[in-house]
Amino acid sequence: MEEKPGQVTVKASISRIIAGEPAADVVRREHRDWYAELFAPSVSAGILKRHQLVGYRSGPVFIRNSQHVPLPREALLDALEALFDLIAEEPHPAVRAVLGKHLFVFIHPYFDGNGRIGRFLMNALFASGGYPWTVIRVSRRAEYLQALEQASVSGEITLLARFIAREMAQTP
Repeated sequence: MEEKPGQVTVKASISRIIAGEPAADVVRREHRDWYAELFAPSVSAGILKRHQLVGYRSGPVFIRNSQHVPLPREALLDALEALFDLIAEEPHPAVRAVLGKHLFVFIHPYFDGNGRIGRFLMNALFASGGYPWTVIRVSRRAEYLQALEQASVSGEITLLARFIAREMAQTP
């Protein structure tokens, strides 16, 4: 795939993180570009409208089969700014990755794709510490969603952190 001038690709972002650019800076600056690039095929397929790839959601969103109600749209910018500050200040890359992923999904800034972008963000932050790319297997989806629900509803993140650690150990 040929890059257009000025185009930010997820591959280029990860390469810069691995090369030592602070992951928090890359994530803060480029997460919107990741979303637009990763979900552009959904526009071609008629699933999303092009304007939905720009900016954050403009209304409420509800997560099917979850008790968690994401933040109102008016709180998104402040919550994301706090998240990116937390990522920048946390010294341990694994803590940055797990908390960053969880809080991004908790905030839920987009109408769709928050989980996928959250898992990508998690791996970008893992890469900053030399950790392997971690795949959350579809066969473990129910367990993953249960751990995510517990973290989102009760604030208890231990189950989610342990689940991610097991998935990391199982990723080839």
